[in-house]
Amino acid sequence: MTKIPLRRFTARALPIDDHGRVLLLHGFDPAEPGRRYWFTIGGALEEGETLQEAAAREMHEEVGIRADAGELTGPYGTSTIEFFFDQYAIVQDQTFFAVRVGQVEISFEHMEEIEKATTIEHRWWSADELDTTAETIFPQDLASILRKITGGGAPA
Repeated sequence: MTKIPLRRFTARALPIDDHGRVLLLHGFDPAEPGRRYWFTIGGALEEGETLQEAAAREMHEEVGIRADAGELTGPYGTSTIEFFFDQYAIVQDQTFFAVRVGQVEISFEHMEEIEKATTIEHRWWSADELDTTAETIFPQDLASILRKITGGGAPA
């Protein structure tokens, strides 16, 4: 089956808890439901949004955490990736922002239907856990990004 090409510009939100852990979602591609992976919160910019505004909006929509765009720090990394999801062949420019959060309740209530259908769970991960897990994590250099954020490193 031929995939539909899609180019997206995305903002990724990295909520960081009081223990220096990052919140990730666990899910799968509906075209390959047996292939599970952990991924960061975020999505495509909407018309007129800044990257920080998009990251804040996506964080609320995907996990129920509210933050003002001005609370997000970064960017802590940028990259362009290519991947398949459902019927799409996606080229995605992504920029990573962080926000410190206290103890928060996670909710999938505001997710889009496709997100609800393909997101299994959430989990807080430390940099050491990211380095040592056998599970698939996207982006692969997330432990390094998390250490930059929690170690007081300068944004990219």
